[in-house]
Amino acid sequence: MLRYLVRRLAILLPTFIGITLVCFAVIHLAPGSPTDLQTQMNPDITPQAIEQLNAHYGLDKPLHVQYLRWMGNLFRLDFGNSISSDARPVWDKIRERLPITIYINISSMAIIFLTAIPLGVVSALRRGGVLDRSITVFVFIGFSIPGFWLALICMDLFGVRLGWLPISGIHSAEYASLPLLGKVMDTTRHLFLPVFISAFGSLAGMSRYMRSSMLEIIRQDYILTARAKGLPERTVIYKHAMRNALLPVITILGLSIPGLIGGSVIFESIFAIPGLGKLFYEAIMMRDYNMIMGSLTIGAVLTLMGNLIADICYSIADPRIRVA
Repeated sequence: MLRYLVRRLAILLPTFIGITLVCFAVIHLAPGSPTDLQTQMNPDITPQAIEQLNAHYGLDKPLHVQYLRWMGNLFRLDFGNSISSDARPVWDKIRERLPITIYINISSMAIIFLTAIPLGVVSALRRGGVLDRSITVFVFIGFSIPGFWLALICMDLFGVRLGWLPISGIHSAEYASLPLLGKVMDTTRHLFLPVFISAFGSLAGMSRYMRSSMLEIIRQDYILTARAKGLPERTVIYKHAMRNALLPVITILGLSIPGLIGGSVIFESIFAIPGLGKLFYEAIMMRDYNMIMGSLTIGAVLTLMGNLIADICYSIADPRIRVA
């Protein structure tokens, strides 16, 4: 197991460097410059002043020099300062927004994992029945509804018409005066819709993967042998069949992490949640290269760590992976 972990960790660094290199090149290929917002609306700006701004931000250097300088600062855990009007350190702004994004994504993953697996197992065991057909309808609805449209519908129904849930932010105006339990409930009410909508689409797909994998496993000869030996059906299903059926689901779960992080941009913007996704969107609108690269770097690290956790879970579920 230790050798397997060492091999996986050794792959992370070159993968991370490749991700940052591609991201750095892509954002510099986009038209415009961070200094455009400071110069285009100023009719008195001179070409010399524009050159001075570019030199101040290091934009006058060749692209490879800019990347090497940025990478050197990154190894010192320095993302630089934001090019926006506040000019705050990028890491300080990310550190304020990162916990809420991690919380939303972890909650979404927990809901997906704890709900999709039982739904897939039950659907496979009741194949062709009323419950299986009902779950299938639910899955098709989850696949077909766009996330942003569902978010707007839920905001209108539960927030505006019924008034059950807040539709923006993460705290109420009276949050500071609430007791501890009240603060927890207030935050939970604010994040209920974003977490639910973030998990809904992936939940539908994951349950289908689990159903398909479970149907394939329960037809295997070793399952028939286990039943022929007189093992209880619960032991056959949940100890022998489900553990092997989890292998492709774990892989897909790891691959879905980037989609959840990317989806944070949409949900945090719709619900006005001060998270990393909304900060990333604002940085793109401002052409804040340092903030964009900082957000992408954090997102890449979270994605790589999520895939590493998926690989570890995969090796635990299937010992052949870590022995091979």
